[in-house]
Amino acid sequence: MSTLHDSAVRGFASDNYSGIHPEVLAAIAAANDGHQIAYGEDAYTARLQEVFAQHFGESAQAFPVFNGTGANVVGLQSMLPRWGAVIAASTAHINVDEGGAPERVAGIKILGIPTDDGKLTPDLVDREAWGWGDEHRAQPLVVSITQSTELGTVYTPDEIRALADHAHARGMRLHLDGARISNAAAALDLPLRAFTTDAGVDLLSFGGTKNGAMLGEAIVVLDPTASDGLLFLRKLNMQLSSKMRFVSAQLIALLEGDLYLRNARHSNAMAARLRAGVEAGIADGTIAGVSFSQPTQANGVFATLPEGVADQLRAAFRFYDWDAAKNEVRWMCSFDTTEQDVDAFVAELARLT
Repeated sequence: MSTLHDSAVRGFASDNYSGIHPEVLAAIAAANDGHQIAYGEDAYTARLQEVFAQHFGESAQAFPVFNGTGANVVGLQSMLPRWGAVIAASTAHINVDEGGAPERVAGIKILGIPTDDGKLTPDLVDREAWGWGDEHRAQPLVVSITQSTELGTVYTPDEIRALADHAHARGMRLHLDGARISNAAAALDLPLRAFTTDAGVDLLSFGGTKNGAMLGEAIVVLDPTASDGLLFLRKLNMQLSSKMRFVSAQLIALLEGDLYLRNARHSNAMAARLRAGVEAGIADGTIAGVSFSQPTQANGVFATLPEGVADQLRAAFRFYDWDAAKNEVRWMCSFDTTEQDVDAFVAELARLT
């Protein structure tokens, strides 16, 4: 097959737009020869358990799945009875960007809480943490946070520990959507377990796709008492891969060495470069009418633009509106974003403003 796309086209819409990291692609090829037992009884999925234990602790158990929505839906489903509800930020992916899957597929009520920065606090959780024993109310039994958040912000270990303690004291569990967990680890400069296992997280989704994988995430159970039936729920929800070795091989490639960190540090650094370039343009007057709506802590930059500029800028670089009513946009950087990509983007923004 010939190449069907223009590989010179670059964008800042999503870290899902990038291709596969060469080391991950090589891992898929290395796992390809010969036959391996299907449905996870292969050498690569066995090795993956060891790798996750090294990063998250000996009790960690990983369940590879196809995608992030599947990881969140199946993971949360295993944490809840049919009458359970999940407390999450109103901007959470499970509340906004999963097509209603947590509610339609898993039967989970999402109790969304507005936040300024995408982060929950114990006080915010308490807005929905009530009504236990009331048969008329879905029972809040899990708190779900995202790390890094949908607004590009990052929880500190202390903030996560405070949420875990708060939830556990009220009989709830703590779930972490880690679609960009590697970017958070890079931003915090901490091991993965420092803000997950050691901070009281019970179960998490580990993201690979946004950080160099072709496809594949993992549900990672940190406290075995917090989850039940995952072995069956994964199949029931169509997330059991027959050729699981190829999902596991990708995650091994990311986690066995430091590739997950190298990729995340690079994408974070490119986001920081993009913000610094725009700030410099604002300071010297070459960029006008642009402001930032969130701190840039991981690989996302959130900004507001003058009326009409976003559509003009999209003619050269694709990106998404975040809140069109406010002219707020989101610019995402990836493991393969280059300094030249960023500088060209900033130059075009300067030309248009």
